[in-house]
Amino acid sequence: MKRSRINDIMDQTDEMIRSHGFTLPPFAYWTPEEFKARESDARHVIDVRCGWDITDYGDGDFDKMGLFLFTLRNGLQSDLAKGGGMCYAEKLLISRQDQLSPMHTHVLKAEDIINRGGATLVVELFGSDDAGGFAEDRGGVVWLDGIRHSFNPGEKLRLAPGESVTLRPGDWHAFWGEGGDVLIGVVSTVNDDETDNIFRDPIGRFAEVQEDVDPTHLLVSDYSKWLG
Repeated sequence: MKRSRINDIMDQTDEMIRSHGFTLPPFAYWTPEEFKARESDARHVIDVRCGWDITDYGDGDFDKMGLFLFTLRNGLQSDLAKGGGMCYAEKLLISRQDQLSPMHTHVLKAEDIINRGGATLVVELFGSDDAGGFAEDRGGVVWLDGIRHSFNPGEKLRLAPGESVTLRPGDWHAFWGEGGDVLIGVVSTVNDDETDNIFRDPIGRFAEVQEDVDPTHLLVSDYSKWLG
């Protein structure tokens, strides 16, 4: 993705987030130079990769397959391992109309996916085989707003604003906006986008950035380059 497109998406999505009554934290608006100057104070944000995340999954067509994410808070893998402390994470996502977030599951992370506003969020579900792989012929169990729901393979949930689904490791899922763009909240156990996203098809998690202009704000995938 071109950096200029990423900068534009940041501006557009910030407007949408504000239109639904949400505001991103102050560090979201730091310039790269401000981030470098406050690197020591922002050590936790950097280490757990809070911040902007805009991806086309390496496919090169963001409008067709892509996702906007902002990690608001994230816990520590060490706390999760010992079973106490900061074991949670929270994100805001925007799924555009008919924009696919492709089929995947997680090894460790359980998550609530919440329609925070906008159009309908479609979540397509499949179960796992005995080895944890994608199973085209298996369903499973999820929770819709806390209510148990048995799903058939390939079932498509349609979540209206305010509705949610709880997914556990091994629940294979893809999602997209139907009838318009959707603001999504995700509340989960500690999030590790480097190792805990298992895709059905061989795709990348992060976009390859073409630096045609300077970044307005850093992506989480920029931290290793710009910051220590």
